Amino acid sequence: MKHVLVLGAGLVSRPLVRYLLDQPDINVTMASRTVSKAAKIIDNHPNGTPVALNVKDEDKLEDLVSQTDVVVSLLPYVYHVKVAELCIKHRKHLVTTSYVSDEMKELDGKARDADVLLLNECGLDPGIDHMSAMRVIHDVKENDGKIVGFKSTTGALPAFESNNNPFGYKFSWSPRGVLLASRNSARWLENNKIIEIPGEKLFEHYYLMDVPGVGTFENYPNRDSVKYKDIYGLKDASTVYRGTFRLTGWCETLHAISTLGWLNDKPLPSFKGKTYRDLTGYLIKSPSDNIVEDTARYLNLKTYSAVIKRLQWLGLFDEEPLPDDVDTPLDYLYKLATKKMMLGENERDMIVMHHEFLVKYPDREETITSTLLQYGDINGDSAVAKTVALPAAIAVKNILNKTIRVTGVHIPVIPELYDPILDELETLGIVFREQRIPYPTLSPMP
Repeated sequence: MKHVLVLGAGLVSRPLVRYLLDQPDINVTMASRTVSKAAKIIDNHPNGTPVALNVKDEDKLEDLVSQTDVVVSLLPYVYHVKVAELCIKHRKHLVTTSYVSDEMKELDGKARDADVLLLNECGLDPGIDHMSAMRVIHDVKENDGKIVGFKSTTGALPAFESNNNPFGYKFSWSPRGVLLASRNSARWLENNKIIEIPGEKLFEHYYLMDVPGVGTFENYPNRDSVKYKDIYGLKDASTVYRGTFRLTGWCETLHAISTLGWLNDKPLPSFKGKTYRDLTGYLIKSPSDNIVEDTARYLNLKTYSAVIKRLQWLGLFDEEPLPDDVDTPLDYLYKLATKKMMLGENERDMIVMHHEFLVKYPDREETITSTLLQYGDINGDSAVAKTVALPAAIAVKNILNKTIRVTGVHIPVIPELYDPILDELETLGIVFREQRIPYPTLSPMP
């Protein structure tokens, strides 16, 4: 039997563990600070073992790593390098779904010397986005084509029939992570010019984009797209852009929330026993008791605007007491949003991923689009959980059976890594729809 150690039992972990337990020759140890979460996922499977672990207990963590063949870290990204160093020490492979950090990249030589693979970004975004894009990019190059423009956008959203709140959004992965990502700066390449946007202006730079056969979404830039010109080998591309989809109304509303100061993660003194209304008033230095009017004036909006109505619905003007176990505006907001905006029973989410490639061949020009539309299961695994977890699970299986043999620090942008994962995802119903249009157009940007 082969042994896999899974660290973490969060919202996306179940499909990974259940996939591995379905394999005939794999034992899974699932380690979590809350062992009951791991036990629920394993559900008494004879090849699964739940274990309590505080990741700061380095001796126990090292003992668990030393007894396995492959480690899957679904912990917060700040712990990945610590886990990776233990994997190198004990010559164990590692798979994560998080962005590869500079500290992780520095372990490449040591990993190769230890004959170990440290595979990062093997989830959805990052993960399937890389793999599906690179399959098209490599195919174009093999057919003597040049990619002169590239755009890739992904959204984790409520399915249209489950879109029943004014934000047009429900959390199917870490709510705090969604809010933290709303503060990221962004940069991309547009017509050979680098565009850079600071985090506080992120939501000013969205545009409306129609995804054929799916719908119209807001599209705003996602982190640093410029580096993918080199990572993807797009040496001829004058436009390289990666974005995030949301349903309409999100960007303007999140810009208002950011402007008000609700995304600040600095502790506030002496707010024990205060209310959300009190904190909103404090953030805008409200001069009166009419918090709605004062907020609208602060944002240069009318009181009847859709943004103000959304803030009102969320509860930022209510007399609800602030929770006692956190002390920053961001965490107060996270607690409130979690209560109001989680995906509920009998509801499902959806993943929309859409790539556009502007291609020049010796005899023609065309636009290639590649689109994934994936729904979650009602009262089952979400689309986010499946599309994040299954690529990592398939990678683990292929590492164990030696289909994947590369060593060092990698993300899945080479055929040896992405081919077996994409091929099996198709058998599991995670399939891209590709179209070729004989006109060189990318969707318009602002």
